[in-house]
Amino acid sequence: MVSRLDGPLKVTGQARYGADHNFPGLAYGYIVLSTIAHGEIEAMNTTAAKSAPGVIGVYSPFDPLELHTPNSPVFGETWVPLQDREVTYYGQPIGFVVAETFEQARDAAMLVEVTYQPRPALTSLEDGLASAEDAPPAFDGSPQTHTVLAPGVESIEDALAASPVVVEATYSTATQNHAAMEPHSAVAVWESGQLTVYSGNQGSDLQAAELTAALALDPSSVHALNPFVGGAFGGKGRTSAPAFLAAAAARALDRPIKAALTREQVFTATAGRAATVQKIALGADTNGTLIAVRHDSWCSTAADRSFVEPTSHGTSREWYATPNLAISQKMVPLNIPPTTFMRAPGEAPGSFALESAIDELAVALNMDPIELRLRNDSTAPPGKDLQWSSKHLDECFRVGAARFGWANRTPHGRTDGDWLVGLGTATAMFPALRFPASVEVRLQADDTAVVATSGADPGTGLLTVLSLVGAESLDIPSDRITPRLGDSALPPGGMSGGSTATASAGSAIMIAAVKVIDDLLAVASSPGAPFDGVEVSYTDGRVLGGGRSMTFGEVLRAVGRPSISAIGSSAPGEELTKHSFSSFGAQFCEVRVHKWTREARVSRMLGVFDAGRIINDKTARSQIMGGMIWGVSAALHEGMEIEGNGRLANGDFAGYLLPVNADIPEVDVHFVQYPDTLHNAVGAKGVGEIGTVGMAAAVANAIYNATGVRVRHIPIVIEDLLVE
Repeated sequence: MVSRLDGPLKVTGQARYGADHNFPGLAYGYIVLSTIAHGEIEAMNTTAAKSAPGVIGVYSPFDPLELHTPNSPVFGETWVPLQDREVTYYGQPIGFVVAETFEQARDAAMLVEVTYQPRPALTSLEDGLASAEDAPPAFDGSPQTHTVLAPGVESIEDALAASPVVVEATYSTATQNHAAMEPHSAVAVWESGQLTVYSGNQGSDLQAAELTAALALDPSSVHALNPFVGGAFGGKGRTSAPAFLAAAAARALDRPIKAALTREQVFTATAGRAATVQKIALGADTNGTLIAVRHDSWCSTAADRSFVEPTSHGTSREWYATPNLAISQKMVPLNIPPTTFMRAPGEAPGSFALESAIDELAVALNMDPIELRLRNDSTAPPGKDLQWSSKHLDECFRVGAARFGWANRTPHGRTDGDWLVGLGTATAMFPALRFPASVEVRLQADDTAVVATSGADPGTGLLTVLSLVGAESLDIPSDRITPRLGDSALPPGGMSGGSTATASAGSAIMIAAVKVIDDLLAVASSPGAPFDGVEVSYTDGRVLGGGRSMTFGEVLRAVGRPSISAIGSSAPGEELTKHSFSSFGAQFCEVRVHKWTREARVSRMLGVFDAGRIINDKTARSQIMGGMIWGVSAALHEGMEIEGNGRLANGDFAGYLLPVNADIPEVDVHFVQYPDTLHNAVGAKGVGEIGTVGMAAAVANAIYNATGVRVRHIPIVIEDLLVE
């Protein structure tokens, strides 16, 4: 196990995040937010703000900064602020005040008077269900509805009607916010026509591209840096409002600008997870074999319909073998802050519904929930011929059951003094993906090597992975590798998201290493070089040939070269036509519910995962633990409360509940390691997001086992358990 290379810098405060950069003449920007959920801005009186102490610029839709709407192949159109007077949610950025100090900018922003022409606002998912719209195609291009029927079956309803045992219920999940430790921020500096932006994000090359388009610049004029990112989880994939505004204002005012959202502003001026309503029907025979699965989903989305939470597509389409399957996805446009990717988008809320329903089916069948899941284990997504490249979910459940003491579980829990104790379990799956990525590997004359890509490490451990995979590929110790990332000037590493970074960057490293070693051997055996005319080979960081051995650094010094480098690029390809790919896991949870107060507390957690080869057990375990804790948070704590007028009632860390140390017991994580080289040459599959999947359902299932109360929404609160 290797400790994070960036750990010492972070815990000692030496890591410099975006907002930590300061420059001579730095000014500060503060964003003004709307106070209605829907309407048009009639007027903005900025006279008092402009005359306030220290103010050097006030911008609004009536006096905007020059910005254009980026349209990228990755994200599509990205909204930029202050370009029109339309307001579609409470807390939308509508103004920008720049002053000599942060406090002056903040105070002046309070002086801006806004007059609106309000329009009716729809802010409740439940109220909007009747007007739901078909969702657009899913991420992979599949349609919003998907049906697989056995020969001779006319409809999913017929399949359910023919099932001896049927369970049917509606489940719902709350809106959530990423709540990353580092608020969205940016520092923008213009120098000699060149823009440099320091801002935490999930892909510096992607941010540079969006800023290039928004500012109508040549790509060579924009440099984005994000060597450290204080958490992202999907919420920093797109360029933030502070980055757009700071860059445009820095150009207009010809001085560096720093803009950072306050904690309260993060809850509205960014994007979060959609709320969902999901109706599931499961039909099975008396032995527990699934006959039919129907999963209809609705999710909230912002008025621009820019993102859909694919709950049914992310779960029921693939998880269980069934001859009859029908899924659908609808969206409900609301006047709420934008929705976007959030750790395990689709799979996290979708698994709460599906895995709760599977537990309900197990109860109806009087069957062990693990036995039911394994009985319906899929070898391929229903209706597809492409089998899973590697799947060891059965082993995850067997190992997990033994480690967790599942054999001691009883159908109605147990009592321990004043506590009712229950056990719950759930399946976890998350697609194994790769994104296009390029990495440079450079051998240096001092016998060290640099492994560099523009990709981001928002706490995932990618920096350390670059070092480990680079060392293995070059056959040298990892302490001789210098990993670099978070710089748009480096080869494009794409977005750190979708649990793809290790597989994507790792594959590119291996390709680059082969290239640079081949180039090194060619140099070593070239005319006048130390191995002139000799057949050469490479091992342990050394060139061998003719009975001689030299390190690559010695070879480079001998030929007078400071370094030699190569770029490797990798992307998904032919393997997608041969197999289906996923990571798998089994979640276990013990919950204690107080007999009188009905307080629910998680007392034990275990996750066993099949995620291919684990490159660094220490950081992988940390990622999984964080995801499992997130699942507990979703089950018992997190949920945005949106008032009828669109205002967030708990848009701060006082009202938006998150677990603290006292809420989380010791977390046990175990990996069953089967490298999946059909997926990529490294053999690794993702671990960043699967840890969250299924855990909320495991908590809810454990609560049912302890109390006999089935709660079909999250977060679960004390009032839900106050029943006789």
